[in-house]
Amino acid sequence: MHSTLIVARMTPAASGDVAKLFTEFDATEMPHLMGTRRRQLFAYRGLYFHLQDFDSDNGGELIEEAKTDPRFVRISEDLKPYIEAYDPATWRSPADAMATRFYNWEASA
Repeated sequence: MHSTLIVARMTPAASGDVAKLFTEFDATEMPHLMGTRRRQLFAYRGLYFHLQDFDSDNGGELIEEAKTDPRFVRISEDLKPYIEAYDPATWRSPADAMATRFYNWEASA
């Protein structure tokens, strides 16, 4: 399974609104189209963490394809009042907000 972690800034009081937007988005077929297996959202002291697990390593490619879907465009716009780039000076796309995994451990079967 492939995972991505997006880091951004979020007003702590916005977590309910953000969760509602993703609840509606994830009720559509969009997660399936993007290959999303699981989405988890976390907040810590004004930071927002969006952990997304994919069926395979091509999740990034599927998201690129989904970016033009009106539902993807809409959630991106709807999140703007609540989520802002961690570093607005360098942000151009979600890829600029993705954390880099530097260690991974999994239990053996």
